[in-house]
Amino acid sequence: MTGLLLVTAVEPEAAAVRAGVDGRLTVAAVGVGPAAAAAGTARLLAVAEAGGRPYTGVVCLGIGGGFAGRVEVGGTAIATRSVAADLGAESPDGFLPIDDLGFGTAVVEADAGLVKTLRAALPGAAVGTVLTVSTVTGTAASTEALATRFPDAVAEGMEGYGVACAAAGLPFAEVRTVSNVIGPRDRAAWRIPAALAALTEVGETLGLA
Repeated sequence: MTGLLLVTAVEPEAAAVRAGVDGRLTVAAVGVGPAAAAAGTARLLAVAEAGGRPYTGVVCLGIGGGFAGRVEVGGTAIATRSVAADLGAESPDGFLPIDDLGFGTAVVEADAGLVKTLRAALPGAAVGTVLTVSTVTGTAASTEALATRFPDAVAEGMEGYGVACAAAGLPFAEVRTVSNVIGPRDRAAWRIPAALAALTEVGETLGLA
Protein backbone atom coordinates (compact mmCIF):
# COMPACT_ATOMS: atom_id res chain seq x y z
CA MET A 1 0.00 0.00 0.00
CA THR A 2 2.82 2.37 -0.85
CA GLY A 3 1.86 6.04 -0.96
CA LEU A 4 -1.09 5.92 1.42
CA LEU A 5 -1.73 8.63 3.99
CA LEU A 6 -2.92 7.16 7.29
CA VAL A 7 -4.83 9.55 9.55
CA THR A 8 -6.18 9.26 13.08
CA ALA A 9 -8.00 11.67 15.36
CA VAL A 10 -5.52 11.90 18.24
CA GLU A 11 -1.83 11.26 18.82
CA PRO A 12 -2.19 8.09 20.95
CA GLU A 13 -3.98 6.46 18.01
CA ALA A 14 -1.33 7.71 15.59
CA ALA A 15 1.44 6.39 17.85
CA ALA A 16 -0.22 2.97 17.94
CA VAL A 17 -0.45 2.86 14.14
CA ARG A 18 3.13 4.11 13.73
CA ALA A 19 4.37 1.30 15.96
CA GLY A 20 3.01 -1.16 13.42
CA VAL A 21 3.82 0.74 10.24
CA ASP A 22 7.43 1.24 11.39
CA GLY A 23 8.13 4.20 9.10
CA ARG A 24 6.84 2.62 5.91
CA LEU A 25 3.86 4.98 5.58
CA THR A 26 2.95 8.49 6.75
CA VAL A 27 0.77 8.57 9.86
CA ALA A 28 -0.73 11.80 11.24
CA ALA A 29 -3.27 12.86 13.86
CA VAL A 30 -5.67 15.35 12.26
CA GLY A 31 -8.16 16.21 15.01
CA VAL A 32 -11.36 15.01 16.63
CA GLY A 33 -14.67 15.22 14.79
CA PRO A 34 -15.53 15.36 11.09
CA ALA A 35 -14.73 19.06 10.57
CA ALA A 36 -11.28 19.01 12.18
CA ALA A 37 -10.45 15.70 10.51
CA ALA A 38 -11.49 16.99 7.08
CA ALA A 39 -9.47 20.19 7.46
CA GLY A 40 -6.39 18.39 8.75
CA THR A 41 -6.51 15.75 6.05
CA ALA A 42 -7.07 18.31 3.29
CA ARG A 43 -4.03 20.28 4.45
CA LEU A 44 -1.77 17.21 4.43
CA LEU A 45 -2.96 16.23 0.96
CA ALA A 46 -2.45 19.77 -0.40
CA VAL A 47 1.06 20.08 1.06
CA ALA A 48 2.07 16.71 -0.38
CA GLU A 49 0.69 17.56 -3.80
CA ALA A 50 2.38 20.97 -3.82
CA GLY A 51 5.65 19.27 -2.94
CA GLY A 52 5.37 16.88 -5.86
CA ARG A 53 4.81 13.85 -3.62
CA PRO A 54 1.04 13.28 -3.78
CA TYR A 55 -0.52 10.48 -1.80
CA THR A 56 -2.21 7.63 -3.64
CA GLY A 57 -5.01 7.15 -1.12
CA VAL A 58 -6.19 7.86 2.43
CA VAL A 59 -7.10 5.50 5.26
CA CYS A 60 -8.85 6.79 8.38
CA LEU A 61 -7.97 4.70 11.43
CA GLY A 62 -8.88 4.90 15.07
CA ILE A 63 -10.62 3.32 18.00
CA GLY A 64 -14.39 3.45 18.23
CA GLY A 65 -17.53 1.84 19.53
CA GLY A 66 -18.90 -1.39 18.13
CA PHE A 67 -22.48 -2.57 17.82
CA ALA A 68 -23.18 -5.52 20.11
CA GLY A 69 -23.42 -8.79 18.25
CA ARG A 70 -21.76 -7.34 15.15
CA VAL A 71 -18.15 -6.87 16.32
CA GLU A 72 -16.32 -7.79 19.51
CA VAL A 73 -14.52 -5.43 21.89
CA GLY A 74 -10.87 -5.56 20.86
CA GLY A 75 -11.92 -6.53 17.36
CA THR A 76 -11.53 -4.68 14.08
CA ALA A 77 -14.13 -3.22 11.72
CA ILE A 78 -13.58 -2.39 8.06
CA ALA A 79 -15.96 0.14 6.50
CA THR A 80 -17.68 -0.57 3.21
CA ARG A 81 -18.95 2.99 3.49
CA SER A 82 -18.68 5.89 5.93
CA VAL A 83 -21.97 7.56 6.83
CA ALA A 84 -22.52 10.85 8.67
CA ALA A 85 -25.31 9.42 10.80
CA ASP A 86 -26.38 12.68 12.43
CA LEU A 87 -26.13 14.96 9.39
CA GLY A 88 -29.69 16.00 8.61
CA ALA A 89 -32.75 17.36 10.40
CA GLU A 90 -35.16 16.39 13.12
CA SER A 91 -38.85 16.13 12.27
CA PRO A 92 -42.06 15.02 13.99
CA ASP A 93 -41.74 11.77 12.05
CA GLY A 94 -38.15 11.16 13.07
CA PHE A 95 -34.66 11.94 11.76
CA LEU A 96 -34.32 13.06 8.13
CA PRO A 97 -30.93 12.34 6.52
CA ILE A 98 -29.41 15.11 4.43
CA ASP A 99 -29.95 12.88 1.39
CA ASP A 100 -33.71 13.14 1.91
CA LEU A 101 -33.46 16.92 2.22
CA GLY A 102 -31.81 17.26 -1.19
CA PHE A 103 -28.66 18.95 0.11
CA GLY A 104 -26.11 16.33 -0.82
CA THR A 105 -25.26 12.97 0.67
CA ALA A 106 -24.18 11.69 4.05
CA VAL A 107 -22.70 8.55 2.49
CA VAL A 108 -19.21 7.99 1.08
CA GLU A 109 -18.42 4.57 -0.33
CA ALA A 110 -15.05 3.10 0.56
CA ASP A 111 -12.73 2.21 -2.32
CA ALA A 112 -13.52 -1.34 -3.38
CA GLY A 113 -9.86 -2.16 -4.04
CA LEU A 114 -8.72 -0.98 -0.63
CA VAL A 115 -11.56 -2.82 1.07
CA LYS A 116 -10.67 -6.02 -0.75
CA THR A 117 -7.02 -5.71 0.28
CA LEU A 118 -7.94 -4.95 3.88
CA ARG A 119 -10.37 -7.88 4.07
CA ALA A 120 -7.71 -10.25 2.77
CA ALA A 121 -5.15 -8.92 5.25
CA LEU A 122 -7.58 -8.83 8.21
CA PRO A 123 -9.75 -11.92 7.71
CA GLY A 124 -11.19 -11.74 11.23
CA ALA A 125 -12.49 -8.20 10.86
CA ALA A 126 -16.16 -7.31 10.78
CA VAL A 127 -17.18 -5.59 7.55
CA GLY A 128 -20.01 -3.11 7.08
CA THR A 129 -21.05 0.50 7.46
CA VAL A 130 -19.07 2.62 9.90
CA LEU A 131 -21.01 5.59 11.23
CA THR A 132 -19.55 9.04 11.80
CA VAL A 133 -21.17 10.92 14.67
CA SER A 134 -20.45 14.30 16.20
CA THR A 135 -21.95 13.14 19.51
CA VAL A 136 -20.90 9.68 20.65
CA THR A 137 -23.89 7.40 21.20
CA GLY A 138 -24.54 6.92 24.92
CA THR A 139 -28.09 5.72 25.53
CA ALA A 140 -30.02 2.56 24.80
CA ALA A 141 -32.65 4.51 22.84
CA SER A 142 -30.18 6.19 20.50
CA THR A 143 -28.29 2.92 20.05
CA GLU A 144 -31.49 1.13 19.04
CA ALA A 145 -32.40 3.95 16.65
CA LEU A 146 -29.03 3.79 14.90
CA ALA A 147 -29.00 0.00 14.75
CA THR A 148 -32.45 0.09 13.17
CA ARG A 149 -31.58 2.82 10.66
CA PHE A 150 -28.33 1.07 9.73
CA PRO A 151 -28.78 -2.70 10.01
CA ASP A 152 -25.38 -3.27 8.40
CA ALA A 153 -23.50 -0.85 10.69
CA VAL A 154 -20.69 -2.45 12.66
CA ALA A 155 -19.06 0.51 14.42
CA GLU A 156 -19.06 4.25 14.96
CA GLY A 157 -16.34 6.89 15.12
CA MET A 158 -16.14 10.65 14.80
CA GLU A 159 -13.91 11.29 11.78
CA GLY A 160 -14.46 8.89 8.87
CA TYR A 161 -16.95 10.91 6.85
CA GLY A 162 -14.88 14.08 7.22
CA VAL A 163 -11.70 12.34 6.08
CA ALA A 164 -13.58 10.77 3.18
CA CYS A 165 -14.81 14.18 2.02
CA ALA A 166 -11.28 15.60 2.17
CA ALA A 167 -9.99 12.64 0.18
CA ALA A 168 -12.49 13.18 -2.65
CA GLY A 169 -10.98 11.81 -5.85
CA LEU A 170 -8.56 9.52 -4.02
CA PRO A 171 -9.15 5.94 -2.85
CA PHE A 172 -10.47 6.03 0.72
CA ALA A 173 -11.00 3.47 3.45
CA GLU A 174 -11.82 3.47 7.16
CA VAL A 175 -10.78 0.97 9.81
CA ARG A 176 -11.90 1.03 13.44
CA THR A 177 -10.70 -1.08 16.35
CA VAL A 178 -13.31 -1.46 19.05
CA SER A 179 -12.78 -0.18 22.58
CA ASN A 180 -16.36 -0.45 23.81
CA VAL A 181 -19.87 -1.60 23.02
CA ILE A 182 -22.14 1.18 21.72
CA GLY A 183 -24.82 1.92 24.28
CA PRO A 184 -25.24 3.48 27.74
CA ARG A 185 -21.99 5.22 28.63
CA ASP A 186 -19.87 3.03 30.92
CA ARG A 187 -16.23 4.15 31.07
CA ALA A 188 -15.33 1.25 33.35
CA ALA A 189 -16.15 -1.19 30.55
CA TRP A 190 -13.98 0.51 27.91
CA ARG A 191 -10.91 -1.41 26.76
CA ILE A 192 -8.81 1.33 25.19
CA PRO A 193 -5.42 -0.43 25.55
CA ALA A 194 -6.80 -3.47 23.73
CA ALA A 195 -8.16 -1.28 20.92
CA LEU A 196 -4.84 0.57 20.59
CA ALA A 197 -2.98 -2.76 20.47
CA ALA A 198 -5.33 -3.84 17.69
CA LEU A 199 -4.51 -0.58 15.85
CA THR A 200 -0.83 -1.52 15.95
CA GLU A 201 -1.70 -4.87 14.37
CA VAL A 202 -3.64 -3.07 11.64
CA GLY A 203 -0.62 -0.80 11.10
CA GLU A 204 1.63 -3.84 10.67
CA THR A 205 -0.74 -5.15 8.02
CA LEU A 206 -0.82 -1.84 6.14
CA GLY A 207 2.93 -1.40 6.35
CA LEU A 208 3.62 -4.81 4.86
CA ALA A 209 0.90 -4.81 2.17
